[in-house]
Amino acid sequence: MKVTKWALSSALMGAVLGAGFASSAWAQAKEQFFPALPYRSGAYAPNGIPWANGYADYFKLINARDGGINGVKITTEECDTAYATDRGVECYERLKGKANGAIFQPLSTGITFALTEKVPADKNSLITAGLGRSESSDGGVFKWNFPLMGTYWSGADILMQHITKKEGGNLTGKKITLIYHDSPYGKEPIPLLQKRATLQGFELTLLPVTAPGIEQKATWLQVRQNKPDYVLLWGWGVMNSAALKEAVATGYPREKMFGVWWSAGEPDVKDLGDAAKGYSGLIATGEGGKILDDVKKFVHDKNQGTGPIEELNTSLYNRGLVSAALAVEAVRSAQQRFGKGKVMDGEQIRWGLENLNMDQKRLGALKLDTIMKPLSTSCFDHEGSRSARVHSWDGKKWNVVTDWIDADESIIKPMVRQYADKYASDKKLTRRTPADCQS
Repeated sequence: MKVTKWALSSALMGAVLGAGFASSAWAQAKEQFFPALPYRSGAYAPNGIPWANGYADYFKLINARDGGINGVKITTEECDTAYATDRGVECYERLKGKANGAIFQPLSTGITFALTEKVPADKNSLITAGLGRSESSDGGVFKWNFPLMGTYWSGADILMQHITKKEGGNLTGKKITLIYHDSPYGKEPIPLLQKRATLQGFELTLLPVTAPGIEQKATWLQVRQNKPDYVLLWGWGVMNSAALKEAVATGYPREKMFGVWWSAGEPDVKDLGDAAKGYSGLIATGEGGKILDDVKKFVHDKNQGTGPIEELNTSLYNRGLVSAALAVEAVRSAQQRFGKGKVMDGEQIRWGLENLNMDQKRLGALKLDTIMKPLSTSCFDHEGSRSARVHSWDGKKWNVVTDWIDADESIIKPMVRQYADKYASDKKLTRRTPADCQS
């Protein structure tokens, strides 16, 4: 497997990807290691690359503009997973020894499921921003998982709220079809949608698509036969554009199609142009604003950008940048308690993740106030915030068409508790105590 290394030292400047980073043993003074598990290869690379570039650029920005996190320089190393679970686990094992505890962000629900079993013993945290196990928002059971900024249950709920509003508040007798990637990722929203179908009286049809999702003719034949009122798309990579092409071929209106945030990026629609016009999906980040001005000034203008500058302010690039910011602020939060200017270990980083307080004032100071919503975590709430907007493709660009919509916790919280309790029972885990939350 190809592993790319980035170095911040001038001696290694211009290394792989021109990223300017080097891996570093955790014992090296004043360096905080952030492992990276992106995918720049394989079927999902067109979507994975802009996320990975945003992720890398933010770390570069913190080093170049701020001199690190309170003086602690960031080092990082990539290991390409190609979105494969076995390779993701291999990458994790390869990188975990480079720090005395670190944050891993796999950008894959399948890899997340596998690593959830490993990170407690290793004292590593998982940030699964907008992905992963939905019940892992319950920190009372999932001590090391942090599905920050919204789980798939939150995303599905927000989409259903939007559709319900379009139908005047009543979905009784309506037909809704979920076309989903046949993987842990694609299956995640199903319990929430089944719950809402029971509560709201709509008919739910589930249509799995085998990865990578290029061939969907049989799926869309069923759509043509069933004539659903709405189609929800839970795809990734080429599956999304393939679904839109089949919708065109079968005459299904794109105005009736809604995707989760991983199905509503520029790579999904840009080559289709007007053919995708009217298609809508979730977006959990805002406009880039001042933070991207700084990325341009301190990173790209210095010829240190990880990818093309044209990626800045695209949905997946912004998402990767925000994911890196969450990791950096977790370490900064930990330093507030355990010592500014010190390298944080795994337990300390986990505490920092459980005590994030990124309110509007703090986001403004970080120049992140236009690109993300305020977020606050606790020992028992590892999600922090659960809101998104809907944007719609006009043939040339995405346009935001709703205000921020918050997921309905009255529906989601009991489900989270139920599924987390089952996980704890299956794994013979004991719920955390308030005393443990102080550790």
